[in-house]
Amino acid sequence: MTPADAPKALLWDVGNVIVRWNPRTLYAKIFKEPADLDRFLSHVGTLEWHAATDRGVTFADNIAARIAQHPDHAEHISAWWDRWDEMFSGPIPETEAVIEDLAARGVPQFGLTNMSTETWPDVRAMSPAFRHFRDAVVSGEERVIKPEPRIYEIVLERTGLAPSDLLFVDDSAANIEAARGLGFHVHHFTDPAALRPAMEKHGLL
Repeated sequence: MTPADAPKALLWDVGNVIVRWNPRTLYAKIFKEPADLDRFLSHVGTLEWHAATDRGVTFADNIAARIAQHPDHAEHISAWWDRWDEMFSGPIPETEAVIEDLAARGVPQFGLTNMSTETWPDVRAMSPAFRHFRDAVVSGEERVIKPEPRIYEIVLERTGLAPSDLLFVDDSAANIEAARGLGFHVHHFTDPAALRPAMEKHGLL
């Protein structure tokens, strides 16, 4: 990659790139039988249902609608908001270290996350690395989610950068492919140990 082709800034996903998030982390405490846990997460507390909050629906409204469909799971569904922070299991040290080193080199860094506006402030407090973000596009504010093209367009409008200026890091293959199709540099985050070599390959570290 020549210097002219190299990205100039980072665009970070948040969940499972900077901080670990998995509803199973919470619900494994609630359901003692693995089969009950799997059944709840595959039929009631699904990621498809949760996605409504990423689009701007409040947790209260989304939970009320789900309880109306599954009243026998009212307490379990309510825990999705009452104990939402227990779905997180801390920052990813390798990512934090890379963000700090990029900041030391003056590389601009931004966020792009599918997340509710209700949880974003507290998630941002989970790692000091977030202080290096110059801006963050949060799906709940924009009411559009990755991998829909519009949210990437919002990033470009907010940052004033071209797709080729940005290296986008995300753990979702669908989100990565959408960004690649729009001309972003991309890194599919699957192994924290591979992150720093990717930054070096792109000439950022």
